[in-house]
Amino acid sequence: MIGQLKQWDRDLFIYLNGLGIERFDDFWIFVTQEQTWIPLYILFFALVIISHSGKNIIIGILSFLASFAVSFGVTRVIKATIARVRPNNVTEFKDVIRILQEPSYYSFVSGHTSTSVAISTFLVLMLRKRWKWIYIIYLWPILFATSRIYVGVHYPGDILGGAIVGLICAIIVYLLYKKLIDTKLKYPGNS
Repeated sequence: MIGQLKQWDRDLFIYLNGLGIERFDDFWIFVTQEQTWIPLYILFFALVIISHSGKNIIIGILSFLASFAVSFGVTRVIKATIARVRPNNVTEFKDVIRILQEPSYYSFVSGHTSTSVAISTFLVLMLRKRWKWIYIIYLWPILFATSRIYVGVHYPGDILGGAIVGLICAIIVYLLYKKLIDTKLKYPGNS
């Protein structure tokens, strides 16, 4: 069963990666770079800050950062444990797939996906009652994750695994954040 799933994952990767069109390469390379999204990260910080007041700003910021840090850490542990070779490093794929980047660290799970899903989910959970439009930030992890297949460095299973890890980490961090905020509201003198 595992072997069949891996084969389907490889076949789907080859198919999706093969849909790439050379004239869009620069766009997807731009999308896949973390530094491209710096203005978005600044916007996220601003949203956290303006949605909190007083000492809750610190709780909001630290929780936001924790959503990234926890998902990043869990992802690194999974990558080191599973040790799945990236498609761009599979010799038999060299003439079959489009490779636009060549990272060498392990593939499963996608760190780009896990951290972007974690950050987005945490923000949605935190801000959904204040701003209904916040769900639009899920476009970021969708683009980010898609770019990883396009540039030839992740299988679809890596993306799915990363999304699951990010979602779980975000929910856990949000529950802790909520507990801190609720406790602080009940006992404002305990700062």
